[in-house]
Amino acid sequence: MELEAIPQESHPSSFRLIATLGIAGLFSGLVLVGVYLSTLPIIEANKAKALKEAVFHVVPGCQSFQTLLFVNGKLLLEKAENSENKEKQSGEVEKIFACYDQEKVLQGFAIPGSEPGFQDLIQGIFGYQAEKKIIIGFEVLESRETPGLGDKIIKDKNFIANFTALSVVPELVPVKPGSKQKKNQVETITGATISSKAVVRLLQNSINRWRPAIEEWAKAAN
Repeated sequence: MELEAIPQESHPSSFRLIATLGIAGLFSGLVLVGVYLSTLPIIEANKAKALKEAVFHVVPGCQSFQTLLFVNGKLLLEKAENSENKEKQSGEVEKIFACYDQEKVLQGFAIPGSEPGFQDLIQGIFGYQAEKKIIIGFEVLESRETPGLGDKIIKDKNFIANFTALSVVPELVPVKPGSKQKKNQVETITGATISSKAVVRLLQNSINRWRPAIEEWAKAAN
């Protein structure tokens, strides 16, 4: 009695498997790129809207604002005649905002800034009165700090209260909660010391960078 041979199942070659995975990866990448490009304008529009709203929040009494460009160490109004200067800059041009009340009286400046926190970059914006040399408001624009701990820089009312009339002279100093005695001191947050100190660095570094140009611009404007 003859035995019939059992046909063996054929397996795809290694080349075919690699090619299939490569094609699948290519299509997945194209889909991701397509989604990113299609949603990027929406994301940028939402960021621009949030920034505009924050400008009004951090400078009390602000009813309108002008965008100022940081060009060659000086501030210039964002006008058509400055487009040539903008094009000469490498990368994105830095901006701050001069804020005015209904009578067009200068109320202060809204200054964006960023600083590494515990998890990631903390992006914020604060209000500054050059004449009095005080910070008059602060708001976090974007943060990925630990929920329940680091995100207290957004939710903690006592921490936010630091930034209503905070002197920048001689410099900002972080202190423990309940120990503030001077106008330039910032009470940090228990359990979120790293994140709250990062905010203080954000403010101090931004003041160091922008203060000379702001004072020069304010003097020329008056």
